[in-house]
Amino acid sequence: IAEASKNLAPPPPPPIMHVAIEPAAATLPAAGGASTHTLTNSEAGKIMFKIKSSNNNEYRLKPVFGFIDAGATAQVEITRLAGPPKEDKFVVQFAPAPEGVTDAQEAFKV
Repeated sequence: IAEASKNLAPPPPPPIMHVAIEPAAATLPAAGGASTHTLTNSEAGKIMFKIKSSNNNEYRLKPVFGFIDAGATAQVEITRLAGPPKEDKFVVQFAPAPEGVTDAQEAFKV
């Protein structure tokens, strides 16, 4: 008995989320300094975020984890401690905030 072939379409791609970062880059002196950035959530729902750094020895991020309500903003401060000059990178990860979650750090572990 031959099985009828099923025409299975691939699942649709996940929706593109929109979070703006302003300013998008930071230039801080090797002697140390700070830069403030605004994350803007243009999504219809609450999101959570996590910021990663390629150099955790010379940078401090405040906050590292957080939530941003729909249409709202959050301020992030990048502080560079004195150290040798080099190019470092930061990545902002974000995802829809699950209903009822109050700890973004724990939510990113799942």
